[in-house]
Amino acid sequence: MPNSTTVSLSAEDEAAVRDVPQRIIAAWAAHDADAFAATFAEDGSMILPGLARHGREEIRGFMAQAFAGPYQGTRVTGTPTAMKVLADDVVLVLTEGGVLAPGQTELSAERAVRASWLLVKQEGQWLLTAYQNSPANPA
Repeated sequence: MPNSTTVSLSAEDEAAVRDVPQRIIAAWAAHDADAFAATFAEDGSMILPGLARHGREEIRGFMAQAFAGPYQGTRVTGTPTAMKVLADDVVLVLTEGGVLAPGQTELSAERAVRASWLLVKQEGQWLLTAYQNSPANPA
């Protein structure tokens, strides 16, 4: 993941930033809405096509319903493609990935997304303050 700014992170912070998408992937694989929401700042936002959720609790509630409904049995994938350090405690990560339907091993074009992850460091922990994705292959 190339870093295109002059501000840099410590090796420890860079590893923690790179771990955030992995924490989301692991929480999704476990269908654990609490772990998913815990990656967000208390006032974080999640914007997906057709919806927006604001605040950790609203995000947790949405994911709990989604894991019990339309996302049941799914997995998510995401590969960081860029990282921009905006300040010592603010980083933008761009990813490509998407949702794998039950039984899928390869991402279908209609489920592929590109996403932006705005992370902030709060009390020593890197958290999502804003996440947004859009289809990688619009219809």
